[in-house]
Amino acid sequence: MRSAAMLQACARRAIAIVTSSASLTLAATLPARAETPYAVPVYKSAAQVATACSRLIADARAQAVRLAAEPPQDARAWLAEFDLQTRSYEDVLGPLGLMTAVHPDKRIRDAAEACDLRYQAFVAEFQQSRRIYDGLLHIAPADAIDERMRRDLLDGFEDAGVALAPARRSRVKAINAEIARLAQAYDRRIQEDRTRLAYTADELAGVPDKVWRDAKRDVHGRYLLGLDDPTSTAVLQLADSAATRERMWRATMRQGGPANLAALGRIASSRREMARLFGFPSYDEFVLRRRMAKSLARVDAFLADVKGAVRQRELADLAEVRAAKAEQLHQTTETTRIERWDLAYYTERARTAQGGVDQEAFRAYFPPEASLAFVFKVAERLFGVQFRPLAQTGPRQLWHADARAFEAIDGDRTLGVLYVDLYPRADKYKGAEVVSFRNVSTLVGRKPAAALITNLSRQGLSIDELQTLLHEFGHALHALLSQTRYAAQGGTNVLLDFSEAPSQMLEDWVYDPDVLALFQEVCADCKPIPRELALAARRAVRFDQGIQFARQLLYASYDLAIYGPEPADPLALWQRMEGETPLGYVPGSLFPANFSHITQDYAAGYYGYLWSLAVAEDLRTAFAGGHRLDPAVGARYRASVLANGGQLDPNDIVRQFLGRDTDTKAFFAELSEP
Repeated sequence: MRSAAMLQACARRAIAIVTSSASLTLAATLPARAETPYAVPVYKSAAQVATACSRLIADARAQAVRLAAEPPQDARAWLAEFDLQTRSYEDVLGPLGLMTAVHPDKRIRDAAEACDLRYQAFVAEFQQSRRIYDGLLHIAPADAIDERMRRDLLDGFEDAGVALAPARRSRVKAINAEIARLAQAYDRRIQEDRTRLAYTADELAGVPDKVWRDAKRDVHGRYLLGLDDPTSTAVLQLADSAATRERMWRATMRQGGPANLAALGRIASSRREMARLFGFPSYDEFVLRRRMAKSLARVDAFLADVKGAVRQRELADLAEVRAAKAEQLHQTTETTRIERWDLAYYTERARTAQGGVDQEAFRAYFPPEASLAFVFKVAERLFGVQFRPLAQTGPRQLWHADARAFEAIDGDRTLGVLYVDLYPRADKYKGAEVVSFRNVSTLVGRKPAAALITNLSRQGLSIDELQTLLHEFGHALHALLSQTRYAAQGGTNVLLDFSEAPSQMLEDWVYDPDVLALFQEVCADCKPIPRELALAARRAVRFDQGIQFARQLLYASYDLAIYGPEPADPLALWQRMEGETPLGYVPGSLFPANFSHITQDYAAGYYGYLWSLAVAEDLRTAFAGGHRLDPAVGARYRASVLANGGQLDPNDIVRQFLGRDTDTKAFFAELSEP
């Protein structure tokens, strides 16, 4: 979940400031707003974006002056005033964050990014207000939820430097502005990459023609393929030609280019300097004190345990892949070398040879529209929530013809709106994410809205892609089923190393034949999925777990190293760390130039994917024994985990659901299972 990272980072700290009357006047400047109060505005020009942004910031400044001038009389009222800030922020900058990921007009994307930088400059100034900070220090919250809200706000002020000496405060503000600018440019270079590789039909042997037959051609008649996920994955997994795979792999590993390497180096250096201004030796330690893990030492110990659990399994997996290549090329295993661009291709062959199934075998069973209906049906069966299409004409017209809107309904009650944008196109965000741009607040009856963004194949989904869809939908459910008092704590606004757990928990559902049988309830024309095929997929997914977990471990370790106490050149560090892995480093590859997680919210936090998975495996234990679609367990999970969003500590949330403290037993049992 990227969640328009820079914009959402501000939202989580609840720092936008607008009065109720300002929200009304602002609405007049927003274009073509839908009738519903939770609709996304459709911007028609960069000028509209700039006007809305200017009004937001002007009103925010005026409200900040009033807030500083009036000491708090009532804790709940003051916290509610801060939450009004969040809601007003979300109404303008939330949708703009979405537009940077999906809008086809570069002028609007650029205007949205410019607004983000302007707003972050205001935030940096506001969060250094000592008068407002002192007010927060001295209010007396009425309950645990209010206290957590107060503490979250204080953390934001303190991490902005409010308690530092004036010179240090000023430097922190300048550093944050520079990081925001660099991170935006880093993301933009990836998103707007127009690289196309020219292939002949013969060079694409093994790749289903539905992947490339409709692609544009060059003057020589060659097919021009982009680097979007469906295309690049298909080529790397299925192209029989090693040269074809190598070209695609090298192109994907050079996205962002040297400019992004330079940007990452400057971001890491700036964050290290900032951490030291606060008295911390590294940005890692500055960040981790605010996370579920609490300390770098605890994260290091966890990752060391993961390494111990997967090291031999990775080597065993690679031996199987090498054997598959040796067999196909009629070589001995001793003389066979696995290249990075071989890995996906021969992994599939080794998996199939061991009784697994080809990913392509599932595309006939998982049409994209039926797959969306399937994940909706999972939510209905498990959580009692239905999704109903909303009209997309007139004021509800969206940013692109592929985009759609659905109302989330529980009985006769509307919970919120989910926007869906499934298919790849030029200049769209190239991965899969949920942008939770409007959060719930029971205090004022506010309903949430989120956008599910993917790049799925129109020709049908592999089981991996179905798993990705369900994973991202898990984030959307977290946003839509949240029932928090304050918008700042709604949905996915949780501690980062817990944020993936509710979505990772659902991933396993796609390997359950009883769950997959729901396809027949939503798609009368879909072929029933043979039970043995689903079970074979479940067995097959374990095949390369050693490889996959080792890769995630490398990413997490690199992230912590780049933000560690010692300066490091991003590429040189990657060359050394990847060079120590069994397949080594490939000269010319520039992976850190396309690792946008760690320039934004996941800086010093990528370990959170593994940490969250350990929590997710623990949560799954409640659904074991045939309870994956049990509405009673689903209702408990919804009430304990999803409804609470970030208004309780994650440890308390898990304890409420499981009746005990969370542990890693299920996670490491899964890693050790053959």
